[in-house]
Amino acid sequence: MKKLTIIVHADIKQSLADVLRAMPEVAGFTFTAVEGHGPQDESDIMFSARDRVVGYTPHVRVDMVLNDADIDKVLEAMRGNNCGVTGRGIYWVTPVDRIDKL
Repeated sequence: MKKLTIIVHADIKQSLADVLRAMPEVAGFTFTAVEGHGPQDESDIMFSARDRVVGYTPHVRVDMVLNDADIDKVLEAMRGNNCGVTGRGIYWVTPVDRIDKL
């Protein structure tokens, strides 16, 4: 098992949720609001006037636990479904040593 973590711009949250809910490989996922801080490129279309004033860009962190074989399939589905994730986020994959209910 692996944990896929994705950080994307907040405005694509709903379309990304729709794509993930439609995938049988994704049993569930968690959204967490996060703020993107760091040097900003003035030509970046994601960096709005509001973002320039407050100094950060609203993002969403998405966490999900997947079977190893499903990671690439889920990533490709997100890229291919026009949900807005392509070129607008980052991801990383980490091993899961144990998963169980409390």
